[in-house]
Amino acid sequence: MKILRFNDDRIGILKNDSHVVDISAIISHREERGPQRTMEVLIENFDDLRGEIDRMVAASDGVPLASVKLLVPLPRPSKVLGAFLNYLDAPDRKLELLPNEFFHKAPELLGPEGDIIFRDLAPVKECTPEAELAFVVGKRAKDVSEDDAMSHVFGYVPFFDISVRGIKRRSLVIPKGQDTHGPCGPWIVTRDEIPDPHNLNVKSWVDGTLRQDYNTCDMAHKIPEQISWLSKFIQLQPGDVIATGTHHKGLGPLNVGNILEIEIEKIGKARFYVKGDMPYKDTKKSGTSKSPDPLPPGMVITPI
Repeated sequence: MKILRFNDDRIGILKNDSHVVDISAIISHREERGPQRTMEVLIENFDDLRGEIDRMVAASDGVPLASVKLLVPLPRPSKVLGAFLNYLDAPDRKLELLPNEFFHKAPELLGPEGDIIFRDLAPVKECTPEAELAFVVGKRAKDVSEDDAMSHVFGYVPFFDISVRGIKRRSLVIPKGQDTHGPCGPWIVTRDEIPDPHNLNVKSWVDGTLRQDYNTCDMAHKIPEQISWLSKFIQLQPGDVIATGTHHKGLGPLNVGNILEIEIEKIGKARFYVKGDMPYKDTKKSGTSKSPDPLPPGMVITPI
């Protein structure tokens, strides 16, 4: 099932990949709960609500997908986390999960057709979009075993980790955690529709030119291991979003004015626009990042 938010904070189900059926009425007191809590209630109670949702979808033709404005699937999760260097994309790379191999993204996520905002922050040299598979937590997870971990996954969503390069990582707020630097969508696909999340093709484009094209089979630490590891240290809650890392082949810079797209097999495709108040590096040569200009003393570029 593909679950989306649209128009004036409505909840919809994508029917036949072409129409949207409004199921908002299934969650009471939506205005009092607010957009994020409403989605959390849906996620927490989804198994009990599934029968009624199926009946609502069967009874309605819905409206054309092209006629609605898609919103971010989860407007403000309690946590948005990302995995560092989680792909076997370099010769002889050996990875070990450590607590500092996950980082926080800003919880205010950006939805389809939204604007990614770049800020003039010297000595920033470029911003890089990293296309990733993210999963949505379905129920509270604390000290979860790997064997039980997948039962805590609600679904999956395409996700961009926008990384700001050129600033020494004294913290991750600027390099990884800026507002609008977590574009995702177009919707959440429930776990039952994705038998194997570790065998999905992931693609990204800048201005229609293919940048990334990889398969999640190269993921070093699979989703059960990520959930089990994270839940040893923090409590994962329904509606939390975890981005599982990216394959670095094909990465390159973005510039103001670019159009950015992501597509994940069996899930969906979303588009975003890059805006802001400074030009970054030349993006004409896709899949390459030019060597940055010399930085001021004491500043280093730290790839993420």
